[in-house]
Amino acid sequence: ERRQAGGVRTIVLNNPRRRNALSLPMLQSLRRDLLHDVKSRELRVIVIAAEGPVFCSGHDLKELSSEDDVNQHSQVFELCAEVMTLIQKLPVPVIAKVNGLATAAGCQLVASCDIAVASEKSQFATPGVNIGLFCSTPAVALGRSLPRKVALEMLFTGEPLSAQEALMHGLVSKVVPEDKLEEETMKISQKICESSKSVLALGKATFYRQITQDLDTAYKMTTKVMVDNLTLRDGQEGLEAFIQKRKPVWSH
Repeated sequence: ERRQAGGVRTIVLNNPRRRNALSLPMLQSLRRDLLHDVKSRELRVIVIAAEGPVFCSGHDLKELSSEDDVNQHSQVFELCAEVMTLIQKLPVPVIAKVNGLATAAGCQLVASCDIAVASEKSQFATPGVNIGLFCSTPAVALGRSLPRKVALEMLFTGEPLSAQEALMHGLVSKVVPEDKLEEETMKISQKICESSKSVLALGKATFYRQITQDLDTAYKMTTKVMVDNLTLRDGQEGLEAFIQKRKPVWSH
């Protein structure tokens, strides 16, 4: 399901009977809802949430059960990788709102989002090793979000992290009581909506570019981006508003 109000688009994984598995139809729907009118000035932040006790159980194993259908298997994993990388390429921040269990590619989805807010009852695991399918693609996002030894323990054992452990190791941004999850997620979303979309888009793209570079290259690139930021209409508007002690009026 997709709904939007006040600059915030909420995408809800809504197949709780199948534990919100990332089947081909679910992945196709998620990609479509992420990309829908993404350049609109009205869209400022995306929240990914879920119905039911499981945020997302990962791939639909029924789609992977036939060893002969290599083409379908490739399609599933390639589309999943496309959606995960798309999240970081979008010009708006993406927040995972997690209330329940996130496993395998579901854990990958959380790790791929820019921000993740979880309820205290949430858990995170990569249990593929237990059924003979090592979570190699989830490991890409996991290994970039967690310390290596924590990620590898999850991948080697399949044992879950609690919400507090996920917070301690950096997989999620905040942990709140279940009854505060919506309030906290909207608080972050609304704060993001107060800023310029064009400035945030530049900042997000730059962050993901520099994080993979060595220190000197990263500083060289971001120095140029700071200068570019000053040429944006909203870059100038923000500085003028600060000097004039008034609230900025963004053009986005």
